[in-house]
Amino acid sequence: MKKSSKPLPHHLTDFLDWLDIEKGLASKSQENYARFLKKFTDWLNANGLQNLKPHELSPEHIWKYRVYLSRSSKHPLKKSTQNYYLIALRALLNYFTERDILALPTEKIKLSKDKREREIHFLTLEQLKKLFASPDISEASGLRDRAILETFFSTGLRISELVSLKCTQVKPKLNAKEAEISIIGKGGKIRTVYLSERTLEWLKKYLETRKDNSDVLFPLTPRAIQKMTKKYAVIAGIPLFTTPHVMRHTFATDLLEQGVDLRTIQEFLGHKSITATQIYTHVTSKKLREVHKRFHSGRNLS
Repeated sequence: MKKSSKPLPHHLTDFLDWLDIEKGLASKSQENYARFLKKFTDWLNANGLQNLKPHELSPEHIWKYRVYLSRSSKHPLKKSTQNYYLIALRALLNYFTERDILALPTEKIKLSKDKREREIHFLTLEQLKKLFASPDISEASGLRDRAILETFFSTGLRISELVSLKCTQVKPKLNAKEAEISIIGKGGKIRTVYLSERTLEWLKKYLETRKDNSDVLFPLTPRAIQKMTKKYAVIAGIPLFTTPHVMRHTFATDLLEQGVDLRTIQEFLGHKSITATQIYTHVTSKKLREVHKRFHSGRNLS
């Protein structure tokens, strides 16, 4: 390990290049890291630490920065938002490690914990039925929206992944009982997702209404899809927390309740780490306790 003579802020351009070339992060993710780290460099400047070098960064600096994140505005940042800034700083320290630059170990940056913010929202099957029944399928836009909702639940796709789907990925498989397609997910990772027979039927009905030559399967922006999902949640009378990401949670929770193991769900969701998938385990813990009590209480042994 070598000590760098350059101050921390002067490493950011090389760090972003590293995210691009070594880690393969999308440009949007790189922009987010740059934005999160700007808050850190602004904090360094405000405290006369703009010339601080990587090996000079101490746990005391990290603690003061965490206090700053917690109390820096009239409306305190949520714990989860504070963690975005800390994760970006961790990534910078990882960069130093890989480049053999002496710096604080990443484990010295602890993330904030708030159990209330770990609550996962998902829909019951009854709520899903109401949501699916909400679009007016006598209209072409209604068929499109129904196909979008069905695709979300069948695949567990992120909204960014869904808007990237192409007609040519789907059209050759519309008459199958089920289909699998390859997508490029977060971090450029390729994975397979699955379209149920039911979903393929709605995609076929929707594509039959298309008169354009665009290869984009759903020509809508992520924001438009978010607003569409919220609109149908209101029409269906289901919880207003319903979003495309809640559909992803619902997909994962349904698999978990059917007995699918976490490693398999991790593959379905495209999570890089099993830690990200473990957020779903507490969702079904109450149900599992009820099942254990009902079927394995030992009452027949007395």
